Amino acid sequence: MWAWRILGMIAFAMGAIGLVLPIWPTTIFWVAAALAFAKSNPTWANWIYNRPGIGKPIRDFAETGRMDMRSKAAALSGMALAAAGMIFLLWRMPWTLAVSLGLLAVGAVFVISRNPPFAAVAEPPTDAIKQQQGD
Repeated sequence: MWAWRILGMIAFAMGAIGLVLPIWPTTIFWVAAALAFAKSNPTWANWIYNRPGIGKPIRDFAETGRMDMRSKAAALSGMALAAAGMIFLLWRMPWTLAVSLGLLAVGAVFVISRNPPFAAVAEPPTDAIKQQQGD
């Protein structure tokens, strides 16, 4: 139990760095923190889930493995930026570059393969149900 809490705290701290450092990812670390906190302290996981703007996508992914299009676009854009940086920095090391780009490609396939979140199903008005039943 305490190991999950420590892992969650480390992941949360790593994600918090991304709030002030633009090249550092926040969401993936906070997903890991939410998953760890869900096992050790659900109150802390709920705190992450209730953050405006980022909480709902994290909850959707942590609970169902689904990603909305905005989250996919952000993840894929970050991966494309990382790929461009790797090409710029590693162009003289072809094997390192190939492995790095290959890992990014695996991550991109994973992100693309995620289904969108479940849509909220609207219930028909009660007068429409009564009309169908012939009342």
